[in-house]
Amino acid sequence: MDFLHRHIEALVFCSTDPLGLEEIQKCLSEMFESEIPVEHLEEAISALEQKYQDEAHAFSLEKLAGGYQFLTKPAYQTSIAILQKHQSQKRLSTAQLETLSIIAYKQPVTKSEIEQIRGVNCDYSVQKLLEKSLVAIKGKSDGIGRPLLYGTSTRFMEYFGINDLNELPQPKDFKTEENEIGDQKE
Repeated sequence: MDFLHRHIEALVFCSTDPLGLEEIQKCLSEMFESEIPVEHLEEAISALEQKYQDEAHAFSLEKLAGGYQFLTKPAYQTSIAILQKHQSQKRLSTAQLETLSIIAYKQPVTKSEIEQIRGVNCDYSVQKLLEKSLVAIKGKSDGIGRPLLYGTSTRFMEYFGINDLNELPQPKDFKTEENEIGDQKE
């Protein structure tokens, strides 16, 4: 089954997005003209995950956004940060980040609802988020004028390194402890 590992490795390497187990199975089943059991794929993926945990590799195979993708290990963060600094046009502005946060937590949401929360026009930010594929049009509202509904995309989950929207930080995660006068709690 060593050949299976190499084929999965090639598929994940060539994919620009996280590659799901079903898609891997479809590709390999078509190639070998027979059904590949999911158990065999899971074993091969597990073996690849183990292989790339070794320090000899600068990247690892990670499960991300419902699929698998090669990601660089944290030890190489500095060199990657330098590269990303040179590609800074891809960074999100504060306005885009605020708009994206509203969409992520309130989705599906209309542009007017975003503007009501932010208090300013968000046309440019929404357009840039759509161009970067972090946001997608999820349909139309039943409200007056049937405005577009926006929500996050799988690219959003990939960009922020999460598998599910439930992994987004919750307001309770940001709560600061209150100062109290008197006895200290243990």
